[in-house]
Amino acid sequence: MVRHKPPRAVPSSVIGTVALQTAPVAGGPLAYLGSFVVFAAVYSATAHIAARNVLGEVPLRRALVVGATIAVVVLLLQQYGAIAFVVALALDFVVIRYVYRLRLRTTGLVTFVHLVVSVLLTIATLSLVRLLGTAPI
Repeated sequence: MVRHKPPRAVPSSVIGTVALQTAPVAGGPLAYLGSFVVFAAVYSATAHIAARNVLGEVPLRRALVVGATIAVVVLLLQQYGAIAFVVALALDFVVIRYVYRLRLRTTGLVTFVHLVVSVLLTIATLSLVRLLGTAPI
């Protein structure tokens, strides 16, 4: 006769985290403005890093246009998840091509490097937040 262990209860902190991820709550105008500024700064920095790695010396102002555009899309489409990602990536390609005046292949490379740098920065930041969350007080 095989005995099965009863399932363990899910901690309430996990349930709260899942609830926060699935049901975004609308914030006030100041919250949206703050989110836009942070997103635009991060996306601009990663776009500038990507452009410098592929193209060499480039003006920072061009990266600011790319970052602000992607930040607007992310804020407007945040509730749609994968659709927002695809739209943001496509718009990233279009804006990089227009702002830096590049050929298709070079634009694709800059966009790919921008995606990779953004993902790596996100993973590093989330890992740091998780590590600091486990630190003793």
